[in-house]
Amino acid sequence: MLSFFWRNGIETPEPLKADVSGSIPPWLQGTLLRNGPGLFSVGNTSYKHWFDGMALIHSFTFKDGEVFYRSKYLKSETYKKNIAADRIVVSEFGTMVYPDPCKNIFSRAFSYMMNAIPDFTDNNLINIIKYGEDYYASSEVNYINQIDPLTLETLGRTNYRNHIAINLATAHPHYDEEGNTYNMGTAIMNLGRPKYVIFKVPANTSDKENKKPALSEVEQVCSIPIRSSLYPSYFHSFGMTENYIIFVEQAFKLDIVKLATAYFRDINWGSCLKFDQDDINVFHLVNKKTGKAVSVKYYTDPFVTFHHINAYEDDGHVVFDLITYKDSKLYDMFYIQNMKQDVKRFIETNKDFAQPVCQRFVLPVNVDKETPQDINLVKLQDTTATAVLKEDGSVYCTPDIIFKGLELPAINYKFNSKKNRYFYGTRVEWSPYPNKVAKVDVVTRTHKIWTEEECYPSEPVFIASPDAVDEDDGVILSSVVSFNPQRPPFLVVLDAKSFKEIARATIDASIHMDLHGLFIHDKST
Repeated sequence: MLSFFWRNGIETPEPLKADVSGSIPPWLQGTLLRNGPGLFSVGNTSYKHWFDGMALIHSFTFKDGEVFYRSKYLKSETYKKNIAADRIVVSEFGTMVYPDPCKNIFSRAFSYMMNAIPDFTDNNLINIIKYGEDYYASSEVNYINQIDPLTLETLGRTNYRNHIAINLATAHPHYDEEGNTYNMGTAIMNLGRPKYVIFKVPANTSDKENKKPALSEVEQVCSIPIRSSLYPSYFHSFGMTENYIIFVEQAFKLDIVKLATAYFRDINWGSCLKFDQDDINVFHLVNKKTGKAVSVKYYTDPFVTFHHINAYEDDGHVVFDLITYKDSKLYDMFYIQNMKQDVKRFIETNKDFAQPVCQRFVLPVNVDKETPQDINLVKLQDTTATAVLKEDGSVYCTPDIIFKGLELPAINYKFNSKKNRYFYGTRVEWSPYPNKVAKVDVVTRTHKIWTEEECYPSEPVFIASPDAVDEDDGVILSSVVSFNPQRPPFLVVLDAKSFKEIARATIDASIHMDLHGLFIHDKST
């Protein structure tokens, strides 16, 4: 039983020097910020789902071959309320907390009728987002919390709805070469039909002197009507090329009525998501310069996806890779009661959980409606993906399978929106606990791994060397924890080309298993 995954983390508020072995490249200067659940019980109350734990931000700062570690809890309103009450008083994804029974039931009912979508937690435990020069801890709700990337102090909460009309937003934006940030949200409670909204936050818009946030300059790129008003698609990320946004409207849906009445139904928010295996997944292709969607309806068989890997344009086609599942049972793996089983038993009892599969889809941008039906419209020679014109003018797509058993994908982000050869991730083999870091060669369909007994690495982060020539010139960084109390946690540094370990920074402190984050280069060097 790997209880360290859901035990309460311990803050390390002051910089702690790591014990470095091996050789860290002298050009690696900056801070790796990471985010993830870290507090799983308050007083005598505990969360039921791993994705509910209160956010614990941690960082690894590289300076002249040395590494310094620190961590602090995100001081969100949720955190403050829970700590003040000495119990969990704010509901999360998998843990529903019910109001004080002394509170007037009629005032509660009136409040929910007036606000069909409940006010969500601001426990932003998924990722770190950069808007302009501002950094925010983020999740998938309308709130984000600004942090100081150096001290990890929480600077204050921002409501997306004060700047753009959305109720939910992704924690996985994209950044273009100018530094503009693109993101997506869902507008559920708006005048007219619910819609998906793609928005852009221009670079360098932060006005620190007047305390004006970068989000104050947000621009809506476009909106996409929801196919079914009461059942918007769940989405965790999206794809972006030089000219297009790729949005997968999937058969994994949010039941709005169920969400709005969750308290009265005695259910958690997680149960408001459902996978419709009889539906289809629709691919929306939006020109990010004009805001207009390509008129062709691209679709495929239903699947669930959380993470896009990369997307690019190639000879009149849009190519995109993503991690897919045949169903939505992944979330069930992370209920604490399931995770409390020992690994062997967990594997035995959860064989039916779908494994992650990296799939490549290819969309021909210009479709000749006079093309004979059932002819493959994909003309690229390096993929087996197909796109076939149907009688109603839609295009049915089938994927090319790239790799199986990998999650939390990452690339050399300089190749985002460009044709890439490599991606990285953590290996998942019938368990929620990743025990390997992998490098996948998309061209040869081969891979390399780094692994160490009793160790569990987090999402890999690629940092390109300043004089890089090849796509894989650089290093991979991953925070590693162990269930063996005799083995302290460490940050591993891998040479991305050979995938051999070149250094590790061992930390004499408690480190939690995280989810996502980003690297901030030291601009002074």
